[in-house]
Amino acid sequence: MKHSRRLLTVAMACLCPVLYAYADSKPWEERTTALGAVGAIPSGPIGKAEMERLRTIGEDLFKAKFTVKDGAGRPDATQAAVPTKVRHQSSNMFSRTAGPEANACSSCHNDPRPGGSGDFTANVFVSEGFVNADFDTIDPQFSNERGTNHIFGAGLIELLAREMTADLHAIRDNALQKARKSGEPVRVELETKGVSYGFITAKPDGLVELHEISGVDPDLAIRPFSQKGVVGSLRQFTVNAMNAHHGMQAEERFGVRWTGTDDFDGDGHGSELRDMDISAVVLWQATLAPPIRQTPDNKEWRAAAAKGEGLMQSFGCIDCHRPVLPLKSLKFTDPGPSGSTATLNDKQVEAPAIYDLALMEWAASLPRNEKGEILVPLFGDLKRHAMTDRQITQLGNELLSQEFVDRTYFMTAELWGVGSTAPYGHRNDMTTLDEIIRAHGGAGREAREKYIEASDNERSAIIAFLRNLVIEE
Repeated sequence: MKHSRRLLTVAMACLCPVLYAYADSKPWEERTTALGAVGAIPSGPIGKAEMERLRTIGEDLFKAKFTVKDGAGRPDATQAAVPTKVRHQSSNMFSRTAGPEANACSSCHNDPRPGGSGDFTANVFVSEGFVNADFDTIDPQFSNERGTNHIFGAGLIELLAREMTADLHAIRDNALQKARKSGEPVRVELETKGVSYGFITAKPDGLVELHEISGVDPDLAIRPFSQKGVVGSLRQFTVNAMNAHHGMQAEERFGVRWTGTDDFDGDGHGSELRDMDISAVVLWQATLAPPIRQTPDNKEWRAAAAKGEGLMQSFGCIDCHRPVLPLKSLKFTDPGPSGSTATLNDKQVEAPAIYDLALMEWAASLPRNEKGEILVPLFGDLKRHAMTDRQITQLGNELLSQEFVDRTYFMTAELWGVGSTAPYGHRNDMTTLDEIIRAHGGAGREAREKYIEASDNERSAIIAFLRNLVIEE
């Protein structure tokens, strides 16, 4: 009866979104009633109706303004992804620099709608290297200032990264087998979906030389999220952000299993985010529709955009901003493959949930190639590149490396949605697409020079094309 009552209440909430949305809640309570609403962690194949129920809860949690009654705040813990105690407890609930600095995920991911990007005012400060200290300065010696990325199409991005990681691991394993059989070193290219990550040399003794790899970590795992490409999954991203920005700690990382207590942050609230809460937020993000390519009513704009698309190719922009990458399967499992530090993975549950993204209405609009693979129109390559050189240094404004990634290297920004997500740059400090193109150094230097040397009309055409890549409102 109680289970039926909860389902009925959730169904009514979908039709009439009011505060009194979940069973056993009161409309005047200053807490997030969606917490715990999932019931149990999803497992196995999930049908469309259940996916929609979970998505509704996930969206509510993404937009929820967490309160101290939920467990918001972390008086005894820092913003670090690794559970770390503070040295000196702050008397302030919020800190614009070290965090918590937001009540809701949608406080920053909101433009043009929840799940989108954020303006400069929503920038965050990644205190890489200072996990055991809060800080009250924006000096780049203490933190890397970052803008808020949109997460539309994020489920497709993670699926691409999983397939590409599996391909790279298979290349490595096959090379090792050949080296053992032949007794000779085997040098092979790390190429997947048309993207090359350099070369490895497998030795007969089982060692692998990695000095020729490019744009990927030594474990050959593609981590597609964050400007540096250091976060491997939406689950890891969610657990990190909930702690850093809200002081809401996920049980799977900050609970008894890892820290020996269910109240690591010392705020009097244990098990603030259960495994199933994280699962709902992950599902909502994973099923967000990918950005689209709009067709403007203005025929001059349409003509300019068509010309700009061709120029993107001839200038070499698409060497990194690849228009599409092929995806074999739309089955999104959560928790996903193991590999994310202190985040629940598929080895730690009886059976992960399987969400078929093909059930989403937007999936039908994705084109396929002759092999039947889905063509994901991300305009990216899921690879890190050097973005500065001796002459062009504008994007080299960080002093701290993140997860051992050189400070001048950044993941190629996917251009889908770029027409909706100004300002630009990893610090959100450039107001136009023209500015960010001119800031490309390093691997983007050659394309940048061709853009600058082009006529005003040609540059305008490229901007016209990019302005068509939007998040549907």
